Amino acid sequence: MNGKPNLTRTRAELLAALRDPQPWDVIVIGGGATGLGAAVDAASRGLRTVLLEAHDFAKGTSSRSTKLVHGGVRYLAQGNISLVREALRERGLLRRNAPHLVHDLRFVVPAYDWWAGPFYGIGLKLYDILAGRLNLGSSKYVDKNGALERTPTLQPEGLRGAIVYHDGQFDDARLAITLVRTLFDLGGTAVNYTPVTGLVKLGGRVAGVTVRDEETGESLELRGRAVINATGVYVDAVRRMDEPDVKDMLSPSQGVHVVVDRSFLPGDSAIMIPRTDDGRVLFAVPWHDHVVIGTTDTPVDHADLEPRALDQEVEFILRTANRYLSREVRREDVRSVYAGLRPLVKAEGAGSTAALSRDHTLRVSESGLITITGGKWTTYRHMGEDVINRAVEIGELQAKPSATAELKLHGWSETPLPEPLAVYGSEGAEVQALDPTGKRLHPDLPYLEAEVRWAARHELARTVEDVLSRRTRALLLHARASIEAAPRVAELLAEELGHDAAWQQAQVQAYEAVARGYVLS
Repeated sequence: MNGKPNLTRTRAELLAALRDPQPWDVIVIGGGATGLGAAVDAASRGLRTVLLEAHDFAKGTSSRSTKLVHGGVRYLAQGNISLVREALRERGLLRRNAPHLVHDLRFVVPAYDWWAGPFYGIGLKLYDILAGRLNLGSSKYVDKNGALERTPTLQPEGLRGAIVYHDGQFDDARLAITLVRTLFDLGGTAVNYTPVTGLVKLGGRVAGVTVRDEETGESLELRGRAVINATGVYVDAVRRMDEPDVKDMLSPSQGVHVVVDRSFLPGDSAIMIPRTDDGRVLFAVPWHDHVVIGTTDTPVDHADLEPRALDQEVEFILRTANRYLSREVRREDVRSVYAGLRPLVKAEGAGSTAALSRDHTLRVSESGLITITGGKWTTYRHMGEDVINRAVEIGELQAKPSATAELKLHGWSETPLPEPLAVYGSEGAEVQALDPTGKRLHPDLPYLEAEVRWAARHELARTVEDVLSRRTRALLLHARASIEAAPRVAELLAEELGHDAAWQQAQVQAYEAVARGYVLS
């Protein structure tokens, strides 16, 4: 898995696999963190596996996180020790299995009250203990000078000191693409832009799905021994394909982040504010030479494919961050703002979505549809193992034990190339070789034209948005610059995929319509 690309799959080859009438062992609906984790786990056990994604891989929640692989300090405060222990173990495994995508990050928890240092210090020592041998580094108390040395733009007035602890950081959408490539390495199949349009039933049992290729309109029927609904905030829509009157199991919540220039948080540490006005945790995190600040928790009535940040959410983030930063972050400093939806499972008596657990939930309907939801990126692997254990039972499948705890993900490398090629791991040099001149897409973005060609040839990128939002992270880093880069991306994609000038123009217009929602006006 850590060598050269060995099983690149073209879209034509993948669609041909869907036409094969042979039944699948496992059909996974949904190409986000949970679905990809399930598919990789199934394939690692030797099961014939297919994953179907209605849009692009990680199009929804799974590309819009805070970019952290963490145990969840907030869940520790809630007393959910088992969830924290599980997440810390998974954090360690992911760091080991994908070092080109996951790395250690130091966090500073500023203490402005006399009790804050001892209070948070004790909690974070427990955090260390729960991580066990997979701990990334020991927490410790530092004085005011130590805190400012690590985070020079921290508000110095009233600062007594800080607790320093360690957690993990990653690139969420790039991990999703890495899991697609890993699935291919294991002999599995995954196709984007193939929405499931219905369930196939035989004798009252779910026995497959109907699916449509969005690019050609072709409809196909796939048979499968186990069908898994892993569609995140859309699980209830798929459950209604099975039972039209089923009650919703989700109470989705929106989280917003703003992205600013790296100068607002120099140094090599992140800041964690342990309790905001709405009872959440606020992070300011260095990421791809920018700073991500968030998040919020706003209940929403329905799940939009492109959720938009509310003005009050942006103002809350800026107001809270400016209490702790010596340099004021203004609206005009925001380079991008993005929103994601959390698939929170309803709980009786929960007063707010912030109080809902991030434990995952697994349910099997009377007809055998397996639904898994909740959870978070950090625990995606364990969720995959859990749901495939159940699928083996439901489908009466012959399968080996899960191999994902020790599975090195595609591109594994402990010495990747520098940014922006680090996310490709061992394949970084091959990406670079596609254009030795190193021509960039835009002066204000780190990304190379070679990455567009690579995305089209090896990563199933089909649209300008696929490239600028998820194969690269241009949309999240600098929305306006990404809009300016869109015409060149369309041109490169058209060369790779065989499209004409009219396609390019339509792609640029479609991308701009999406990207304008990431620009803070």
